[in-house]
Amino acid sequence: MSADRSALRRAIERGEQDGGAIEFKERLTREVHLADGRMESLVAQLRHRVLSGDGEATYVLGVTDDGGLAGITPQSFSETMDVLSLLADEADAHIADVETWSAGDGGDAEEAGLVGLATLRDGGVFEADEDHLVVGTAGHVDHGKSTLVGTLVTGRADDGQGGTRGFLDVQPHEVERGLSADLSYAVYGFADDADEPVRMDNPHRKADRAGVVEEADRLVSFVDTVGHEPWLRTTIRGLVGQKLDYGLLVVAADDGPTKTTREHLGILLATELPTIVAITKADAVSDDRLAAVEREVESVLRDAGQTPLLVDRHGVDTAVAEVGDGVVPLLRTSAVTKDGIETLDRLFERLPKRATPDRETFRMYVDRSYKVTGVGAVASGTVNSGTVETGDELLLGPMPDGSFREVEVRSIEMHYHRVDKATAGRIVGVALKGVDEAEIERGMALVPRDSDPEPVREFDAEVMVLNHPTRIQEGYEPVVHLETVSEAAAFFPENGRLLPGDTGRARVRFKFRPYLIEEGQRFVFREGSSKGVGTVTDIEGTDGGAAGDGR
Repeated sequence: MSADRSALRRAIERGEQDGGAIEFKERLTREVHLADGRMESLVAQLRHRVLSGDGEATYVLGVTDDGGLAGITPQSFSETMDVLSLLADEADAHIADVETWSAGDGGDAEEAGLVGLATLRDGGVFEADEDHLVVGTAGHVDHGKSTLVGTLVTGRADDGQGGTRGFLDVQPHEVERGLSADLSYAVYGFADDADEPVRMDNPHRKADRAGVVEEADRLVSFVDTVGHEPWLRTTIRGLVGQKLDYGLLVVAADDGPTKTTREHLGILLATELPTIVAITKADAVSDDRLAAVEREVESVLRDAGQTPLLVDRHGVDTAVAEVGDGVVPLLRTSAVTKDGIETLDRLFERLPKRATPDRETFRMYVDRSYKVTGVGAVASGTVNSGTVETGDELLLGPMPDGSFREVEVRSIEMHYHRVDKATAGRIVGVALKGVDEAEIERGMALVPRDSDPEPVREFDAEVMVLNHPTRIQEGYEPVVHLETVSEAAAFFPENGRLLPGDTGRARVRFKFRPYLIEEGQRFVFREGSSKGVGTVTDIEGTDGGAAGDGR
């Protein structure tokens, strides 16, 4: 909730003076304002306001007809937004942004009620095209992941101090420390009729991000992971839990490949993700040092069974054609001089979208949740399969007891731009009716209400032990990262044990609660320095179960 009421005051003053593109509404209800006759009148009014504002109108909500701050309850504000959204759809417009304040001076919305500004724009709701790449970054801390992405999405040269990393969707404490501690997101794109990429002028403005989604014919979304060792589980969540098309591994020229570099490469390859390697900070070292690091990276790739392909030597077209299947394109970049940025642009413009799952029904695993005043609970994540639309009736779960909650989709946003639907590969926030934000947990899934999902407490898997100091025996309990699930689980190897380098079958049982799991899903497990990968092979006959360790 914003504390600065200047925008609210300006809107009320403009509305009192000439109206035009500004409309005052105390509240809107389904019963009254969607009734026959009344709805048609309000749609016509909304359309008039949008046209009067050259394609943009402002609705001041929670105020009287003369601009007085009446304030309405959060529940009434939420219903008002639902009704306004329906009216906007009928008027071929959409809600682009919402700001809210407490109607009183104390800032307590529950007591004083809410007032708000809703910005509506012409053109209806954007429908994203199918050509949308999702790229996950990886690499050691301070190797320039976020800085490189910041330069890509803005086109701005870095100041040499990592300034462009601040353009990502990061937390204040991360900006202050200069280190990412959670997943960050960014977007840019390409338009068919433009020679240059569609970038953001100021990514801190929601409208700029939304503008990229609206203008671009091809979108490239980045899931920027964490390079610091203590947050390795967050990096694994970003690489496993998002529906990524490609991995972008960065290696700083002034540091070279590190243990973390090799670890992140191993995760990318274990999850069968086609990967590109960018040597960053090329401006910070001599040509000899840059060439030496390039050779070292090539050696690391060959040790991992991959064939490095120098993009500067073989060209972008060859890199696009060969990436994956054991081939890793490699190029030099600098966010300061912008060397290599155009090459990355051309790569991301031409790389093919990877195949989506055969399953046509909608499924999305929740990565995070938050609450938006006036909208309610929002579940954020990457659409795993199928399509979701505003108004869809879904199931959310499983809850800790294995049950699923009936919910309804209020609205969908993609990089702050409202969309009418989202398909596989989209990173979206889905506003849900019928559940409190506190009840939504990472690892839960959204599925159609008629899909009859079965919670899974344990499953059979084919696992490979990448690293372990001794042997894995019955009852071994690492953390399993599967989709957005990060949960302790007990392993029971088929032959009683697994040694480092072994591949074998094991029964895996979540320690605390069930999740929605299916055959063929890949996962990573980790405990201390021990790491491994696996594939779900069988969920038949497993116990969905409820909470408790079951042992």
